[in-house]
Amino acid sequence: MDTMTQNPVISPQMADLCSPARIPQIAARNLCKEFVSGGRRVVALQDVNVVIERGQFCCIVGPSGCGKTTFLRIVSGLETHTSGELRLTHFNQTKPLLSMVFQEQSIFPWMTVADNVEYGLRMRKVPKAERRDTVRHYLEKVGLSQFAGSFPHQLSGGMKQRVSIARAFANDPEILLMDEPFAALDEQNKAILQEELLRIWEESRKTVLFITHSIDEALVLSDRALVMTARPGTLKADIDVPLQRPRGAYEIRSSPGYAELNERMWKELREEVMHARLTKELA
Repeated sequence: MDTMTQNPVISPQMADLCSPARIPQIAARNLCKEFVSGGRRVVALQDVNVVIERGQFCCIVGPSGCGKTTFLRIVSGLETHTSGELRLTHFNQTKPLLSMVFQEQSIFPWMTVADNVEYGLRMRKVPKAERRDTVRHYLEKVGLSQFAGSFPHQLSGGMKQRVSIARAFANDPEILLMDEPFAALDEQNKAILQEELLRIWEESRKTVLFITHSIDEALVLSDRALVMTARPGTLKADIDVPLQRPRGAYEIRSSPGYAELNERMWKELREEVMHARLTKELA
């Protein structure tokens, strides 16, 4: 999904959260989300305060039900927050603000691979020759050039997610939102797609907000990992991931500092996972 917003004015309160040297791309202040389920009021997110700067690859990790996906959907415009403030800065109005890659395959089954990748460009009325070159470029990047004329039912699950990634990058958004896009894949395909995603991202340095349950995946991909508490979800830890780039999905595990970061994230996360389990058992 692509949405467009005007370049917002940052309020004095929001500016308190921001780096003095850089304008944030995504900024949330005291963000809350409530809904009613079974006649009960449920607080999904409570006082989320976070700033993500332009070009950062940021992962959100947290226990099931902590509001990770809810936050992503609010950023995408698919849901609205109950209170607080959210600002998305649109630097280049000639490009889409954002695109989203879902956990389940979301490509159109009646379109070929090439037509799926071209879809956003066609909707934006990009000239045909430019569309053709862009589609060819990104199909090559994800290793699907020979499947350009194939239909989704002819592809494996991993190949369908490659199409989703190619489509998102081809549309050239400023922000890429990804909701556990590799969760259903086996470890080998997951590692391959992680590396392909990183290789494409290294070229464009788009702002990426990536939801995952995996500490390992967060360390492989991100510049920064946000750890959320059990519901009601709020930000518990904001951890820099200064591991050298470019990264390999397996090679990164032997990098200096990887083990310490992994242990630190698990310490932050373990208590929240146990709390979420206990709460679910008592419900």
